[in-house]
Amino acid sequence: MASASSTTLTNVMLAILEKKTNSLDLYRPLRNFIATNYSEREAQNLEDDLETLKQLRSDVERGAGADSLSARRDLLQNYYKALCAVEYRFPISPDKDHANTVSFTWFDAFKNRQKASQQNVHLEKAAVLFNLGAVHSQMGLSFDRSAVEGRRQASHSFIAAAGAFAFLRDNVAMKASVGSSITQDISVECVGMLERLMLAQAQECVYENTIAKGSSAGVCVKISRQAGLFYEEAFAPLAVAPLNQHLDKGWIAHVQLKAALFYAEACYRYSLELHDKEEIAEEIARLKSGVNALSEAKKTAPRGASQQLLDAINKLEISMNHNLERAMKENDRVYLMRVPPASSLSPLPAFAMVKPMPMGEVLDASRERMFASLVPDSSAKALSRYTEMLDDITRTQAEKLQQGSELARVRLKEMDLPDSILALEGNFTLPTALKEEVEAVQICGGPAGLEAELQQLKDLRRVNHEMLVQIEEQLQKEETEDSQFRNQFGSRWTRPQSSTLTKNLQDRLNRFTANLKQAAESDARIERSIRENAALLSILDCRPIESALPTLARPIMSLDANEDAVVGALKQNLNERWEFCCFSKTTLEVLYQESSNCLCVSAEEIGDSWFSQSKPGGHAERDEEEDVVVVLEAFLELDDVEASFLFLDLDDILPKLMTSTGSQEDLFRKELSKYDSICQEIAENLDSQEHLLAEIQAQNDEFAAIFNLEDYKASRENGYRQIEAAIAKFREIKDNINEGLKFYVTLQDAISIVKQQCSDFVLTRNIQCREMLEHVQKQMSGLSLQDGKNTASYSFPSAGQPHQTQRINSQQQHDPGYMPNSSQPPVSTYQPTMPVYSQTPPYSRQQQSTPPYHAPVSSSYQPPQQQQPPASHEYGQPAYPGWRGQYYNAPPQQAGSMPRPPYTITPPYPPSNQSGYYRQ
Repeated sequence: MASASSTTLTNVMLAILEKKTNSLDLYRPLRNFIATNYSEREAQNLEDDLETLKQLRSDVERGAGADSLSARRDLLQNYYKALCAVEYRFPISPDKDHANTVSFTWFDAFKNRQKASQQNVHLEKAAVLFNLGAVHSQMGLSFDRSAVEGRRQASHSFIAAAGAFAFLRDNVAMKASVGSSITQDISVECVGMLERLMLAQAQECVYENTIAKGSSAGVCVKISRQAGLFYEEAFAPLAVAPLNQHLDKGWIAHVQLKAALFYAEACYRYSLELHDKEEIAEEIARLKSGVNALSEAKKTAPRGASQQLLDAINKLEISMNHNLERAMKENDRVYLMRVPPASSLSPLPAFAMVKPMPMGEVLDASRERMFASLVPDSSAKALSRYTEMLDDITRTQAEKLQQGSELARVRLKEMDLPDSILALEGNFTLPTALKEEVEAVQICGGPAGLEAELQQLKDLRRVNHEMLVQIEEQLQKEETEDSQFRNQFGSRWTRPQSSTLTKNLQDRLNRFTANLKQAAESDARIERSIRENAALLSILDCRPIESALPTLARPIMSLDANEDAVVGALKQNLNERWEFCCFSKTTLEVLYQESSNCLCVSAEEIGDSWFSQSKPGGHAERDEEEDVVVVLEAFLELDDVEASFLFLDLDDILPKLMTSTGSQEDLFRKELSKYDSICQEIAENLDSQEHLLAEIQAQNDEFAAIFNLEDYKASRENGYRQIEAAIAKFREIKDNINEGLKFYVTLQDAISIVKQQCSDFVLTRNIQCREMLEHVQKQMSGLSLQDGKNTASYSFPSAGQPHQTQRINSQQQHDPGYMPNSSQPPVSTYQPTMPVYSQTPPYSRQQQSTPPYHAPVSSSYQPPQQQQPPASHEYGQPAYPGWRGQYYNAPPQQAGSMPRPPYTITPPYPPSNQSGYYRQ
């Protein structure tokens, strides 16, 4: 068997030399043009741009040896963009009113004695693009292709060279050749040949990498065959006039031999696969075909090819002949198969790994600021006139589209299409607003979540009740102890009775108890409401919610069994209706360009998908129609000025206006004629849509009669109303529960304050109890007779004074709004004739009786403005240890904004902002 590859020995590739030019001064002619047609001031303002242009042209004239290849590439790209700016603003031609002293001269890259001169910037642009492609080809040859990275970089450079030549062929070559002579190297035929040659060499680099990686024979066949096809496409124009007489014979021989070499290489690789599959007959035919191609190429190719390339061909030919001889022997001895003729063989598979680099973005001069301020008055006025004419076309077509779209939308809506078809297929959906409401209910737990929240109400009510019981027990215990000492010591026990001091506090506790009782009744009403409306609310648990709606069913009995035919015909016409929303890509590119003031998609995103996708039915049609309408409406929402600018972005005729020497009206008619096909397409589209809507109307009438559509619509609307009623009832119950949660949390905070007051009261009473007990015991033991004589004026520091002082200081530190009760002295002393609590007690501040939660708002509780819950809890105190409900995580108030009042100030209750169910 032969060696792995013969082409790995050849590194022979071709590069193009740059065109040469004569020296040219652009500065003086262009400056004179500006000064003559504009003003000297304008010429002075553009001095920098003129100097930059002059320097760029001078650098281009120096030739390739003056700079590195990458620097040369950048120079040519920058100069090309500058030439685009010159083209738009300076009419260079023999006309007396133009810049007629500028003449560009360039020599042929392959025949240095041939040259072309034109007073036309297109020749200059064509030459620059040719040199750009030449520089990229030289960069490709400069890389070391013995390594993987070198081959990759070389391939990239050849791709860029192909892109430059393709851009020259498609955009400039024809303009440069109109009405003037050009050199053969920048003709359409030559630059097209160079593009294919560069692609062939790029594909060859990929093939070299494929061989180096040890890819399978099948992959090698596809890549080598495509390289051969590129070389064949490059050789086709070289084999005929005028290029066969213009280029060096060595070039022609190189391209012809490379084409034959890679075809034979593909045959050789393919034969290896055939041998493994024991398809000997086809293997023999493929090898013969490849050997014949090599032999024919060596006979017909002109002399001048490199010896390295010839060696590679000879080596491959030897390998193929060796395999051919072996295969023929095996066939004669073992397989005895008939060898098919070469003409009957199928083409070898090929796969292109390269394509020309798009140069539009690289060479885009739209952002070039050179000479940006220079626009001739005549061109500006002509452009304004053209804009008005284009505006009229835009406005007219937009109105037609809008009217047609609205008519179709209304007609289909009246026929309840395509909703009825979707309902028949089980794909019906709720109206968007209603579906969003249902999803919001389901996200927050749905009807099942109400039970959990109702349990939260019960838990909070229990916690508040337990706190009230604890307070009652604490006060009762203190009163019991006081009664025992009073019975024991009689008149010596001069403290006020507990029942006297706690009367107001007991009244508040009684009101809290009444409020809790009233809230329990409200909770019961909520619970009854949930039970009574369980059947109604259950519809909200359906997932998807559409399953709760009635379906459009087929008739139970059918006389002629034509339901499927009716539905199929209606669906087909609906699909055609969506297609009438689409236009050709040319129309889309005009109508749906991106703008900063609207939301559109590109022509490729619309056209490629709309024109290639099939329409299986169901949601596919509806989604596609909605996409079309969105894009159409986005265009129709533009005002006239914006719409016209969308057209102008595609149709910038300013360069043509600045260089035109004929009638502007003729130019306008020619340019506007480009939109005739678009207007015709829109008119045909709307006319066809009208006929189709009439056909859909007739089919829909038949569909409605067969499937009893009116009854279905009525039952569907009834289903909508049930869902809406369930949502309303759910929200009503939800609001009542939330009101209850707020009530219990606020009440818990108030009870916590009272609990703290009770604790302070009991603590103070206990301290005074110990002090009085000491005093009474001393009196009774006779150890303090003098004190007994002066009982009325006796006073001594209370044992609780340090504790009280510490508590007051602590309250002052943590409560910026703390104000001591004026009825209490700073230092607590016990005076039997005037005890501390003989004055107005801390809880004696009168307040109105607090009504239950169904009382009017005017008698409700106003929360104290200076009260501030601790920062560790959202509502001052936790609902109960270790528990947080869903509706209690309100944002914490800022520290210090509402300081807690001293416990001696009695905050009224309940809050005035209670509303909803708890006030019924």
